[in-house]
Amino acid sequence: MFSVSSATASSSTTTADPRRTRGIARLTASVVATGLVMVGVLTGAGVATADEALQHQGGATATLDGLKTFDTAVLHTDGEDQKLPAGLFEMTVDGGGNFKTYCIDIHNPTQDQAKYLETPWSQTSLGTNKNAGKIRWILEHSYPKVNDLQALAEEAGTGPLTERTAAAGTQVAIWRYSDDADVNASDDQAEKLADWLEESATDTAEPKASLALEPAAVSGRSGQRVGPVTVHTNAGQVSVTPPADSASGVKVTDKKGKAVTTATDGTELYFDIPAGAADGSASLTVQATTSVPVGRAFAGATKSQTQILAGSSESTVSAGATATWAGKGAIPAVTAKKNCAKGGVDVTASNEGDEAFTYELAGAQHTVEPGKSETVTVPVAEDQAYDVTVTGPGGFTRTFKGVLDCLTTGSGNDGVTTQTVDKPATTTATAGGSTAGAEGNLAETGGSNATPIIAGVAIALVVIGGGAVFFLRRRNGQSSAE
Repeated sequence: MFSVSSATASSSTTTADPRRTRGIARLTASVVATGLVMVGVLTGAGVATADEALQHQGGATATLDGLKTFDTAVLHTDGEDQKLPAGLFEMTVDGGGNFKTYCIDIHNPTQDQAKYLETPWSQTSLGTNKNAGKIRWILEHSYPKVNDLQALAEEAGTGPLTERTAAAGTQVAIWRYSDDADVNASDDQAEKLADWLEESATDTAEPKASLALEPAAVSGRSGQRVGPVTVHTNAGQVSVTPPADSASGVKVTDKKGKAVTTATDGTELYFDIPAGAADGSASLTVQATTSVPVGRAFAGATKSQTQILAGSSESTVSAGATATWAGKGAIPAVTAKKNCAKGGVDVTASNEGDEAFTYELAGAQHTVEPGKSETVTVPVAEDQAYDVTVTGPGGFTRTFKGVLDCLTTGSGNDGVTTQTVDKPATTTATAGGSTAGAEGNLAETGGSNATPIIAGVAIALVVIGGGAVFFLRRRNGQSSAE
């Protein structure tokens, strides 16, 4: 079952030629998100499972508050000059914390109070942008990471800078690399800063995730330790608490079976399943407080401009994973992630059972033999909201939802146009600018007068206190959502 635009799924492990069109500027700004991980699981024969989650591989989740520190820029396109706001957005992190971000997606609108998820570069337009590393260099060497404006002005040879002109110059330099935009800052000092940043930038590696678990779903037999699930984090330590359902007997341990309550980068976690345990599944979350690395991308949970992190307070981050076990039969685990290179969603099913797992996806049937895994790419149109469902025996279903936003131009004739200072928009935060929290009365670029869309899918894993690990047992004939 697959409820998005037309397409057939293709089973593949290789990367197809990128489908990319480069446009003029696109706005970005934001980083950090809570730990909602998109995973899929199936218990043993006869056990139904229904799970649904937004696509997220862990890290920070934040809400867009608007463009707060900005000046003006001029975009040159098709023989016309368009004046637009350029500067820093702000976001509020779920669970605590704040971010400052820049836009990397000037043509798509932002939605007021949109939800944003920390996202790997490969799942955004940065994945196939040869200049993505230069954007990170700019972020590391300009405002607000460098908050001594006098020192920044001296190094760049710009003359006096204010917060507004420093933010505008930085945004203009980013747009030149994120969107191949022909754009200039209106202020002379801001333009000099943009030129210096553009000319000085060198390739810099993508920063690591603030917190993620890999893989997001595992499976195995009862009486064994199922895993490992590896922790990836920039935090010094993450919290792992005992399972809420202590009666199940399932524990989170290390490889030797020692109970785990805290973890660090590289720690391997296992689900210790008691012998004779009824077929079922369990979910865990880990949580930390950390400063999300500058340069992490943030993608909208709904259609909203992609952002890139420019500054972070200490913020709450989390991630989750699921284990499935059975005594016999097929024992699959299902995960999904965006594949911008192929323009779709990769759905991966593995099977640790002793029987084949046959499932239906995108109108086609697939079979995974014991001990094997298979990845199926479901094509999705750019800017398309997708709803991908995997169905299997015993009433099993697993649904993955999100929006594919991989290009720096809008898709099709959706009525979205770049907003300028002469063309008002009703949203309070959009590509390149906003009227919120700053002097002046600039209309938003990339704006839309559509009612803001807030993610309608509830977060599957609820983070409790400083970190939580909890288990939902599924028995024969039962169905529950993570």
